[in-house]
Amino acid sequence: MWRQFFLQEEYTGTEHQYIGKLHSDMDRGDGTVMYVLAGEGAGTIFVIDSNSGDLHATRSLDREEKPFYTLRAQVVNKKNGLPLEPETEFTVKLHDINDNEPKFDKEVYTASVPERSHIGTYVTQVTAHDADDEMFGYSAKLAYSISQGHPYFSVEPNTGIIRTALGPSDMDREQREHYQVVIEAKDMAGQRGGLTGTTTVNISLTDVNDNPPRFTQSIYQFSVPEITKVGSLVGRIRAVDADVGRNAEMDYTVVNGDGLDVFDISTDRNTQEGILSLKKPLDYEKKKSYMLQIQVQNTHPDTQFLSMDAKDIANIRVSVEDVDEPPQFEKINYILEVKEDAAVGTVIGSVSAVDPDILRSPVKYSIDRHTDVDRIFGVYAGNGSIFLQRPLDREEFAWHNISVIATEFNNPEQTSRVPVYIRVLDVNDNPPMLASFYETFVCENAKAGQKIQTISAVDPDDPVGGHRFLFSLAPESSVRANFSVRDNGDNTAGIFTRRTGFGRMHKSTHLVAVVISDGHIPMQSSTGTLTIRVCTCDRDGNMEMCNAEALSSTTGLSTGALVAILLCILILLCKYSNC
Repeated sequence: MWRQFFLQEEYTGTEHQYIGKLHSDMDRGDGTVMYVLAGEGAGTIFVIDSNSGDLHATRSLDREEKPFYTLRAQVVNKKNGLPLEPETEFTVKLHDINDNEPKFDKEVYTASVPERSHIGTYVTQVTAHDADDEMFGYSAKLAYSISQGHPYFSVEPNTGIIRTALGPSDMDREQREHYQVVIEAKDMAGQRGGLTGTTTVNISLTDVNDNPPRFTQSIYQFSVPEITKVGSLVGRIRAVDADVGRNAEMDYTVVNGDGLDVFDISTDRNTQEGILSLKKPLDYEKKKSYMLQIQVQNTHPDTQFLSMDAKDIANIRVSVEDVDEPPQFEKINYILEVKEDAAVGTVIGSVSAVDPDILRSPVKYSIDRHTDVDRIFGVYAGNGSIFLQRPLDREEFAWHNISVIATEFNNPEQTSRVPVYIRVLDVNDNPPMLASFYETFVCENAKAGQKIQTISAVDPDDPVGGHRFLFSLAPESSVRANFSVRDNGDNTAGIFTRRTGFGRMHKSTHLVAVVISDGHIPMQSSTGTLTIRVCTCDRDGNMEMCNAEALSSTTGLSTGALVAILLCILILLCKYSNC
């Protein structure tokens, strides 16, 4: 009976390695039985002496490659080969020896830990494995140790956890950022004679905001021309911060000096430089230099490492450069007024400009003729007085927009211009007139006092307070008048009949002259004439029939046009009737 044999792995002898003996009760020792082997490796790895049952391994075996083999043995009659008993299964198990060194999961590990960390801060964990049998002795019992990386880091022997071994003051990224740590894993629980495996751990210290920004110099100097436009760059200043990334972002501010309202400073987020820019116009003649006090501090301070008042101060001197500037007008534009009846030569106003430079060069004036093509206005070159060269008509142009140019005598290239808006004031120089050509009708059966038309007037003048028109019947229409004019008091008037009944056959057309006055000083008036046709109407006052002239009026055709149409009709009738 047999069930299991043991064999040591990695046999180094020159002879076959003896495993054990198979024996059956059927074997009487008389040489009549034979042992037969089958199963994994039978005949190649394992051989059996068919007469004695001795079992050998033909070569060295590796437990890590295959820890055991399953075989079958049987006793047969040597003469006829018939089995004397059933097959019996057994195993050959390899005994482990410590022939494998520990191997780490990675050849190189990468880890990071914040700078200024306290002693014992977790960094990372490394793990190794041993292919030997962990159930047999200490061949696979590992212990971790650090062979390179002292005194900054340590490793826990049983877990492979790496921690910081120095305090915050010794773990400063700005002094040293990268560390290479070598970790060993040794089997046999770390005892002498054990096998060792190693791995490398590259550890970086990540940045914390433990450094304030500092200016590279205590005073900066810039020069800027006085004509520099608002918003333009004056200069750049630089502060440095040993930290990186977000921890190195900084803000600049102007905190003191005589240019607080003249200059501004901002941060270039790409370079972290301070950008000094102009906030108000400069004038060399008024102030030649400015002193500013600039402050810089972190945008995202960390109170764990820095106090909130961790700032730096620098001074900036800005010199203003003198530039030959063009003349400057006292106003950005001028608005002048002149009455439309002003005489040619009348001075209507003046403009004034001065040279802002210290030399105070004299200035001469001229009009940009592109803005006054008709040369209506002129300007005295010496004093800027604007005068009238041609008569004005408000009803033609109520406003004139011209440009006056100021030029330095000493440097004609230095010029400036100003818009001058000239308003022409109204004078009552136009009489009111009927708003349209009025042509109406009166029924033959009209009653006295009946209104047949409402009229209104227009006036191109523009009096203060608006128009006030007065309507009355002209003297020539007042004698034996058939109609009257009644002023409505709202710049309209009504035309009324003064008698009952009109004879169309007796008189088909009446002309009524109406005087329209504007009521202003000097008063202006005109006379307009209304044409009134006499027509036959129904009892409701609707026109039924008028004479030819009246019909042409209602259709919008004059008498001459109607006669022409009738002549054309007669010519066509004669043509087709051979008359």
